[in-house]
Amino acid sequence: MAGGGVVVLAATTIGAAVTEKVSQVVPLYSRASYFLVEAAFAYGAGGTTVKAWVQTRVTGGTWRDVASFAFATTASTKWSAVHRETALAAAQVASDAALADDTILNGFLGDEVRVKYTTTGTYTGATTLTVRVSVKA
Repeated sequence: MAGGGVVVLAATTIGAAVTEKVSQVVPLYSRASYFLVEAAFAYGAGGTTVKAWVQTRVTGGTWRDVASFAFATTASTKWSAVHRETALAAAQVASDAALADDTILNGFLGDEVRVKYTTTGTYTGATTLTVRVSVKA
């Protein structure tokens, strides 16, 4: 992606519970220093929880959570911003679908981004999740 915005997880219908489903992998702008993430949850009915982790990695490396979003039974749109200017502690261990609800981890933006999500309960109606990322150099 040469800067700008992209849909990482297109409007995905949420139905029966799923565990750690992943979106497409999107390459990031090579000099990306910041990205803004928008997670939109449209609620239909039923269900219990939806958790989504925005993850990044160095191409071919280990995926690491950098933003998380938690939803339940109310429609909402949430935003988070992640940047690489904050120094990470040396030799940080990668977390995979483990970052606490509605938090971010600054200091690491790899070459690629994806979304991993887990749901509990059975959602019905027009329940969807969409995640967009806008990348800045």
